[in-house]
Amino acid sequence: MQHGVAFAGRIEQTAWWESVLGWLLPLAFFVALYSFAMRRMAKGGGGPLSFGKSRVKIYDRTQNERITFEDVAGVDEAEDELREVVDFLMHPDKYQALGARIPKGVLLVGPPGTGKTLLAKAVAGEAGVPFFSISASEFVEMFVGVGAARMRDLFEQAKQRSPCIVFIDELDAIGKSRGGLGAMGTHDEREQTLNQLLVEMDGFDPGKGVVIMAATNRPEVLDQALVRAGRFDRQVLVDRPDLRGRREILRVHARGVDLAPVVDLEVIARRTPGMVGADLANIVNEAALAAARRGGGTVETQDFEEAIDRVQLGLKRRGRVMNEEEKRRVAFHEAGHALVALSVQHADPVHRVSIIPRSIGALGITLQLPTDERYLMTREELCDRICVMLGGRVAEELVCGGLSTGAQNDLERVTELARQMVCRFGMSEALGPQTFGQSLSARFLQTSVPLGEERNYSEQTAQRIDAELQAMLGAEQARARQILTERRAVLEAIGARLLAEETLDQDDLAAVVAGAVA
Repeated sequence: MQHGVAFAGRIEQTAWWESVLGWLLPLAFFVALYSFAMRRMAKGGGGPLSFGKSRVKIYDRTQNERITFEDVAGVDEAEDELREVVDFLMHPDKYQALGARIPKGVLLVGPPGTGKTLLAKAVAGEAGVPFFSISASEFVEMFVGVGAARMRDLFEQAKQRSPCIVFIDELDAIGKSRGGLGAMGTHDEREQTLNQLLVEMDGFDPGKGVVIMAATNRPEVLDQALVRAGRFDRQVLVDRPDLRGRREILRVHARGVDLAPVVDLEVIARRTPGMVGADLANIVNEAALAAARRGGGTVETQDFEEAIDRVQLGLKRRGRVMNEEEKRRVAFHEAGHALVALSVQHADPVHRVSIIPRSIGALGITLQLPTDERYLMTREELCDRICVMLGGRVAEELVCGGLSTGAQNDLERVTELARQMVCRFGMSEALGPQTFGQSLSARFLQTSVPLGEERNYSEQTAQRIDAELQAMLGAEQARARQILTERRAVLEAIGARLLAEETLDQDDLAAVVAGAVA
């Protein structure tokens, strides 16, 4: 009022609900945003709340095609062992009435690709129970305690859906030994997961119908507490199939393939020694692809031949052009292998000879088919094998003059085989029935890491071993030279035919030999 300015004011009163909305609306917005993000992560299987949830895959007979023992072949012994598990799951009262206790855990042991996972699915399919499948590596995360939480969740789900089968693949990922050399690289999270597995296997009642199955390719590295009686107390070997097993496996995989009537699976089985079920399935698929590339209506024998060569030897390299002198050396090199194999008593029959280069680096091949499965070999058979492998080098020297680098692989193989005969098999008359050298890996508990070989013999004995190797290889090389010299005309006939046609099968080879002899 001093300067003639008039003013007035009053305090505005606001409603209480307006104050509440002022801080409630932003809070509701952030809660909604958080809930939306959590739902999105839950749908994708992520989020912090899902770390402790097991990522097991559940196969139910109502959801998936049922796999039974009819889909399994070549592992009859393992199949017989597992039929008892099937019978327990289907008729548990029969065992409980007698006071019998079914094994809590069944460990499937064998090389990769032999069908361990397929066998476990077949057990579940035969019993008609849910099948829980998970890889052991899926338990372990970067956060400590996650693996143990997932293990608890897995067994909780299994108990709720019993009877069922819980299958853990690649068990060695979490079950490695905690002592010996395994203790040098400790992993707390892995050990906690293993401890939780041991606790869960001790805690559940096998009478509930929950059977634990696991598979591994390395049983020697597993912790002893895991494979003791009361846990994985039964080990089932799923080994590489023999000749009859390979034939049965081929029949299973060839069900959906239109085979020509002339295809003989017995011959295919003989051509694939050492292959497992996964390899044979790949052979059948490659044969079908070869038939499709050829434009054929059915899968022929030649398609199987191409598929086996493609898997074992690699692709044909038609683009690799050898000069005439190199091609001639390769032809007579392979002719030497073939002729010596036809001349010695204990060699496997020659199936095919080819001088078409392959992607693995081979310029030519001589394929031999064993007449039957062999588990033992005599000294005479091993000596004949060395003689056949040296026949290629000797044939080059006789026909082409001089030596080449083409016999490198042959020399490596014969040297190793002769050393095994002297140092491991006791087949040296000069050194007697004893072995030389000791594998260092055998001295350490629970490890399969090759650490070389320890010499347990004197320098004088080492000189005698070297002398025996030289004498053995020299004798077989002289025998191969004598055979090829006496049958020089046959050798040149085989080499000339190879240069002209590049590939000779068993019948063609027999015709060439008969014509040269006549």
